[in-house]
Amino acid sequence: MAVWALGINHHTAPLDLRGRFAFALDQIAPTLHGLRESLANGSGRHPGVETAIISTCNRTEIYCAAPTSTPGPALAHTLDWLAHSGGVSPALLRSHSYSLENSLVARHAFRVASGLDSMVLGEAQILGQMKDAVRAAEGAGALGTTLNQLFQRSFAVAKEVRTSTDIGAHSISMAAAAVRLASQLFEDLSQIRVLFVGAGEMIELCTTHFAAKNPRQITIANRTLERGEKLATRLGGEVMRLADLPDHLHEYDAVISCTASSLPIIGLGAVERALKKRRHRPMFMVDLAVPRDIEPEVQQLQDVYLYTVDDLASVVQTAQAHRQAAVAQAEAIIDAGVQNFMHWMELRSPAAQDGGVVPLIQQLNTQTDAWRALEIARAKKRLAKGEDIDTVLEALSRGLTQKMLHGTMAELRAGDAEARARTAQAVSRLFLRSQSKTPGNGL
Repeated sequence: MAVWALGINHHTAPLDLRGRFAFALDQIAPTLHGLRESLANGSGRHPGVETAIISTCNRTEIYCAAPTSTPGPALAHTLDWLAHSGGVSPALLRSHSYSLENSLVARHAFRVASGLDSMVLGEAQILGQMKDAVRAAEGAGALGTTLNQLFQRSFAVAKEVRTSTDIGAHSISMAAAAVRLASQLFEDLSQIRVLFVGAGEMIELCTTHFAAKNPRQITIANRTLERGEKLATRLGGEVMRLADLPDHLHEYDAVISCTASSLPIIGLGAVERALKKRRHRPMFMVDLAVPRDIEPEVQQLQDVYLYTVDDLASVVQTAQAHRQAAVAQAEAIIDAGVQNFMHWMELRSPAAQDGGVVPLIQQLNTQTDAWRALEIARAKKRLAKGEDIDTVLEALSRGLTQKMLHGTMAELRAGDAEARARTAQAVSRLFLRSQSKTPGNGL
């Protein structure tokens, strides 16, 4: 098996180019279907490819796995397909994208899940977004054993990074950065009216941070009133239909927008009319959406302070010195995770199969399952007779231990001195080494 990945992110591509390749969660399944169909029927024919797409404000990444030793042609086809889907030339996409194979894919996925590749170093939101993407791929029937292992190990590594290091301890979220910027424009945030456009996860985070400043008014404008009302009720705010936004825009000092719309929903004309009604009192606007929710020309207006996700980058990149030690610790955890994943890949290779490693593991699992089932059956019978539970558990554990060590003990007592010495070394290596917690070692 080989794995490969193709992607663009905030390091390699400008916001407007990233917007061409943004896929909403409900678009993932049909998009994966189209990609797999293209790989199966296109030049080179690559049927049965496992695929997954991660698409957020800061990145769009395609992960693939297939039984091939040369993923290069399939990777090139993936790039051509993605370029076509975004309406750009393959040459332009290639100049702003990155492609990875095998161990580099694992390292990248582990770093992304751990928040090391995020605009906000150590942020946790990306982990939930990756889990959503994996569920979408699984629901679309595009996820196989290899990619499932890759992502499950990514989640396990991310959990270890977050629990074992301080990677997220000093990070500033995009929502907190928006509040900080607003504080620079308005002397007292308790005197401003704030309009939130959308009701998704990012808007929820922003409302929480702004609500802590007790603004004069909070309003949620959303396409679906029910979801907007739910969020507004929690905040003690008001709700507005998205269609009514242009008529009320002038009432708000701050506008934070993040929807899944494929086209801008706040245009230059609407903002110009709002400024006129406000008699050119300043407006603070944050567009966290990819593609943009607010037309970029708005930024040229004299009394508007418009920030995009990329503009917030300098604000959130703080306290780097405090996090360098945590980054080093996280990278060490990721290194171990990559080694474990590549070892798992090697065990599934034809060479490992031919060498008898995998069949032997399967036989061991079968044998130990049989022993376990036998001892559990015996324990249930003794419990049914009314025997003391501690006595039964003691007998169960002793029975399992004796069965598992019987062959080893017999070998240690058999053969000549040289054979016993070799067996003793093997037993010490297998049974007496320190136990390490390594997630996902099963086949």
